[in-house]
Amino acid sequence: MSIFTALNLEREPFSTSPDPSFFYHSKEHYTALNRLEIAIRLKRGLSLVLGDVGTGKTTLSRALFQSFAGEEKDYIFHMILTPSFKSEYQFLAHLTKLFGISPFFRSVIDHREAIEKYLFTKCVEEQKTVVLLIDEGQKLTLPQLEILRTLLNYETNEYKLLQLVILGQMELLPRIKNIRNFMDRISFKYILNPLDEYETGQMIEFRLRQAGYNADKKLFTFEAVRKIHQSTQGYPRQISRICHNVIEYLISENGEVVTAEIIDQIITREKIWN
Repeated sequence: MSIFTALNLEREPFSTSPDPSFFYHSKEHYTALNRLEIAIRLKRGLSLVLGDVGTGKTTLSRALFQSFAGEEKDYIFHMILTPSFKSEYQFLAHLTKLFGISPFFRSVIDHREAIEKYLFTKCVEEQKTVVLLIDEGQKLTLPQLEILRTLLNYETNEYKLLQLVILGQMELLPRIKNIRNFMDRISFKYILNPLDEYETGQMIEFRLRQAGYNADKKLFTFEAVRKIHQSTQGYPRQISRICHNVIEYLISENGEVVTAEIIDQIITREKIWN
């Protein structure tokens, strides 16, 4: 029997793993996801999504992948989770490997030409759309950003060959502004902000329902939600972390409802470790 059964849950509702099935579509997240999809389908080139740590950028990227499910024959997705490369050559070598290009090349120029040929073959001759999604974009160095800028130069008269989506923290913005002709290549740019109190409650409710909770009564009181929002300032990752600890508390204490007092206890416990 699952430990969640006592709470009418089928599985963990507040894991911090980027599971797209638990992706709560706040107004901002819905807008970002919808416009990213449009930019890719219209082959506009570069899209940039920025936000502080814990605003849901990684989960947004997984949801973007899912929105193209069933269209694998037309859309080829590649992803870089953490762009930690020591040199321009290493970055290009990783891209050629990621794209499945062979044989291995020894020079930067050879890698560039191979990538250009790959994009032309896939996007023009085979009529496919190649998407490169880079998470943790704030780790991109200036030379790596220059490489990406160059790749965005590959185009037909009608569209960009590479659809590039970069998600990163706000510190990436000033670095991009220092690169000539990079900002004007961004077809879609968006900043993700934290949730307000109402959306915090909606996110909690949504994730509970996704985990199988079907009781008529609210598991979290309005006062508990207010406390959670005040403590987390509406950052989805922080909301999930506190709620995960709350669920563990309810299970261990045979609790049935989450009150503001329980939230206070959880927050106090967390402060000891911070």
